[in-house]
Amino acid sequence: MKSGRRFLTPGVTALAPAIWGSIYLVTTEWLPPDRPLLATTVRALPAGLIVLAFARTLPTGIWLWRALLLGTLNIGAFNFLLFVAAYRLPGGIAGMVITAVQPMLVLVLAALLLGDGIRYTHVAACVLGAGGVVLLVFKGTVDLDYFGVAAALAASACMGAGITLTKLWGRPNGVGLLPFTGWQLTAGGLVSLPFTLSLEGLPTTVSGTHIIGFCYLISLGAVISYAIWFRGIEKLPASAVSFLALGSPIVATLLGYLFLNQTLSILQLIGIVVIIGAVLLAQPRPVDPRGLDSHDRNPSRRGIEDRP
Repeated sequence: MKSGRRFLTPGVTALAPAIWGSIYLVTTEWLPPDRPLLATTVRALPAGLIVLAFARTLPTGIWLWRALLLGTLNIGAFNFLLFVAAYRLPGGIAGMVITAVQPMLVLVLAALLLGDGIRYTHVAACVLGAGGVVLLVFKGTVDLDYFGVAAALAASACMGAGITLTKLWGRPNGVGLLPFTGWQLTAGGLVSLPFTLSLEGLPTTVSGTHIIGFCYLISLGAVISYAIWFRGIEKLPASAVSFLALGSPIVATLLGYLFLNQTLSILQLIGIVVIIGAVLLAQPRPVDPRGLDSHDRNPSRRGIEDRP
């Protein structure tokens, strides 16, 4: 990887969490109120079916259950648990738990399943990322709901496992990125659909603003962002991708300040800077002409991120 292009792929991949950070604003301003499961299902299922209709490629063989599992982990179960945690935990604590814990889980899973090496820079990035997220979203003493905390931790586990397994299995030969994305969106939507129908039901009225919001979720919030995300998982180490998700709370905070009259304190600005530093620290190191990482000349300690 040439040093001048070191951050090109991470920069493109970071667009996905940036889009996801805007979904909070879209949900609160453009969607029917108090229907998070409906938002999850509409975001995933129509998008997946539209992609499959154009791609005309369905999973077969072993990829039937792999697509179902990946769609459940990356989309269906993750979003369901996220919304459960968001309802039971105040002040962005759900997002704080998920974004702070998830890179740590991916680091361990990638070491166990992918053989990625854990470096001191990875540990430092975990500490910095967690600290930055706390500065960004924590607003004083709160009473924590233990069920909500458990849901947030489970959401972190789903996302971490989804990233790692997506990296481990890759894509089947001859299947493009969009069909692969469509498989997972469809699976995730089908998993969340029963919960939506049983717990929330369908809205009785839908306005033009709601339609615009749903279109945003389906296009940018699902097809485009997840295609970018899965492309990043293919090209980057799993640990590097997991840290890019820390960009989501940054975007959500900035949009809240710009459009919802929310406050932006000095501590939050410091948190943003710390998070960005953690993300940069976790990205792959430049490789010298001999193929060794500039910070590690011992080939036996090289991880996937050091391979040309």
